[in-house]
Amino acid sequence: MKNLSFIILFMLATTVAFAQTTTYQLSSHILDVSTGQPARGVPVKLEKLDEKTQLWKQVEEKTTDENGRIKEFLSTQNAIPTNKGVYRLRFLIADYFRSRKTESFYPFIEVVFQIKDNEHYHVPITLSPYGYSTYRGN
Repeated sequence: MKNLSFIILFMLATTVAFAQTTTYQLSSHILDVSTGQPARGVPVKLEKLDEKTQLWKQVEEKTTDENGRIKEFLSTQNAIPTNKGVYRLRFLIADYFRSRKTESFYPFIEVVFQIKDNEHYHVPITLSPYGYSTYRGN
């Protein structure tokens, strides 16, 4: 009987722990290929296109961490019914280059993409003062 009670308590505790874990559907990062380093402290805005009005609405704004990453865009906890739609990531890079006393051609970079399912999406950019590249990562 003790073993059965232990198993039930263990299962209940694990279920509660996992139920409180928030997962995210979208992540991004910036690698400055001119230095070979992550771009730290860059503000990034996430916007969603309103299908009816065709206007962009801001969803979130975050800042890249010390590894140039943002891991927590689009919580799946409140995705009713899903996060499907057309999105835009706006990387505000002007101050990043200004703080490095580096002239840059782009004051910001916008990447537009579509989320079609419930899978995880990773949308990074590689960056230099006069160019950038993006792709769908994992």
